[in-house]
Amino acid sequence: MTPKVHQILATLGYGDAIGNEVLGIHRALRRAGYTSEIIVETADPRLEHLTVDYRDIVGEVGEHDLLIHHFSLGSRASRTAFALPARMALVYHNITPPEYFLGVHDQLVRQCYHGRRELTAYRTRCDLALGDSEFNRQELESLGFDPTGVLHVVPDFSHLDVTPDSRILDAYDDEWTNILFVGRLIPNKRPDDIIRFFHAYKTTCNPKSRLILAGSYGGFDSYLAQLHAFIAALGVRDVHILGQVTNEALTALYDSADLFLCASEHEGFCVPLIEAFYKRVPVLAYAATAVPATMDGGGVLYTEKHAGRVAALMQSLTGNAALTDRVLLAQDAALDRLRARNFDATLLRFVDQALSSPRRSAPAVAYDFWRQFTLAEELEEIRQFRPAAFKALPPEDDAVPTADLGHRA
Repeated sequence: MTPKVHQILATLGYGDAIGNEVLGIHRALRRAGYTSEIIVETADPRLEHLTVDYRDIVGEVGEHDLLIHHFSLGSRASRTAFALPARMALVYHNITPPEYFLGVHDQLVRQCYHGRRELTAYRTRCDLALGDSEFNRQELESLGFDPTGVLHVVPDFSHLDVTPDSRILDAYDDEWTNILFVGRLIPNKRPDDIIRFFHAYKTTCNPKSRLILAGSYGGFDSYLAQLHAFIAALGVRDVHILGQVTNEALTALYDSADLFLCASEHEGFCVPLIEAFYKRVPVLAYAATAVPATMDGGGVLYTEKHAGRVAALMQSLTGNAALTDRVLLAQDAALDRLRARNFDATLLRFVDQALSSPRRSAPAVAYDFWRQFTLAEELEEIRQFRPAAFKALPPEDDAVPTADLGHRA
């Protein structure tokens, strides 16, 4: 009997790096003839039709099947995957150190902390541990995972091969110089440094320039407010914070960009760097964590966050056509090396390795794990269809007067 090879993850997001990789793996597995589903706890409504709820696969996944488990944060889907009898190949997308979110997002501090702790439980559970970059593989190895490997991010740019949004082109495709950053507006990506560098560039090099920040800030409203306050305090003009954008709008932003500027301090891979390579936008990025390996000799790296020096580099990359051409040629070569990798063959080799490895012992879970799983499912059903059952007191209008309660007592 041919084993099934499913993917499981906490959430399938629209337009993000993990989501695009999951979809690419899904296509590759289906092309290879495997029965394969994307199993999730939640999904973006635009992608929900491609997924299966993690609660529905209990009893459907057998010991001869393989789960490709995308681990980024701990979740109920992850814990269910741990307890299932299937073999497991873990794909680690890295977890941002929680200290970046202190004072900004308390819940994410806890999730990142517990996620990093939960990751170590999979050392004895998974048959193979893969990083989506060498940086992430090395972190797995340092935590005691064995064997490990690298399943590089899918070089799939189909989301950028769309008709660009004409409204974005009308707004930004002009004689001004556009400095672009694409990525979530969260502290580890240091949009504050990008704003600071842009301020230095605009005031000392090029007043006819604008900064465009495109990426979700959902759940980080207080941090967004801090960024707006920072912009006001600097007195810098022409900073455009767009939030999450469609693929058509993203394509138009890359088409309009003169420079991609990155100041991130923690990346497991950083897909937008490669997107900029694909769209032939010169890249200037801070040399931290996985960024140098991702750029692989393309673009320009800087090692000091000195606003004046970064501004001078920005001016060189936007004002010197010969230098820009050399940088773009280096980016083209790096992208060619990435795309020359046979992703399907690499993926299928890892699938074969995981399926043929000696079986590990059954996962050790609490004796009442599946009983608790059933209870959680029943409680969730009540929460959805009878939410009043979770209220400690009846609605205020129907409450019994305090005097009556005292009299009955």
